[in-house]
Amino acid sequence: MSTYLEERIEWYEYNYRMGAPLISNAQFDKLEANLYRVKPRANYFTKKSFLQLPSLPKDRIEEFIEGLLPNTRLIIEPKIDGCAIAIQYIDGALVKAISRKGRDITNKIKKISDVPKQIAIKGLFQVRGELFAASEYEIPTFSQRQAAAYMTATDSKSDHLSFCSFQIINGRLNQHESLIYLKKLGFTITEYKSLNFTSQVEMFRKQWADKKLFTNYPTDGIVVKINSRKLQLLREKSSKNYPFWQMAIKK
Repeated sequence: MSTYLEERIEWYEYNYRMGAPLISNAQFDKLEANLYRVKPRANYFTKKSFLQLPSLPKDRIEEFIEGLLPNTRLIIEPKIDGCAIAIQYIDGALVKAISRKGRDITNKIKKISDVPKQIAIKGLFQVRGELFAASEYEIPTFSQRQAAAYMTATDSKSDHLSFCSFQIINGRLNQHESLIYLKKLGFTITEYKSLNFTSQVEMFRKQWADKKLFTNYPTDGIVVKINSRKLQLLREKSSKNYPFWQMAIKK
């Protein structure tokens, strides 16, 4: 029974990610909850996209915006100079954390003060964020080097490091809703800006370059994200022309 249910869920999720959902979100969530109830260690929960921490593309923003309507809502976030981390919770408990290279850093991440050890949510929950040093902003790569050193050292302190979460890996909310939900669960989220027109991207890039935007973080650029989850999935589906729904912009 559980094997059949798992196959059904995987099929529904595949069609959802291809932009052709067969059932509603509420129906899917119910099926996923049923599977977790009868088989919490099913392959579906252990093999999901947890290990996918790809680097953001850094192409020309014109290519990223191509094909979008002028009034497509975008989100601008700081590109924090740190180390990408993925964290997995099961029934609210932090059970695993990995670096981009796949290193298991669960015990290290549990020592970071602004990483919730317990959240009020059932089932599988996966988040992506950045581990960074919250000081010495003006020294290039200082933040990234401090975060990397902490993850690899056998004995190191964590009180100088912070963690900001900016994506629910297995989520179905749009980007703005995801950030609000993460904050509600107790995660630290970054400052962000909502754009109503694609033409506003250059304005915010210039503000960041002039050190008038996101000055509370060590940054090496900004990240432009499509807000709509539906449009995100369409970009994922059309991987040949639009490989990602988010892009990093540097000076």
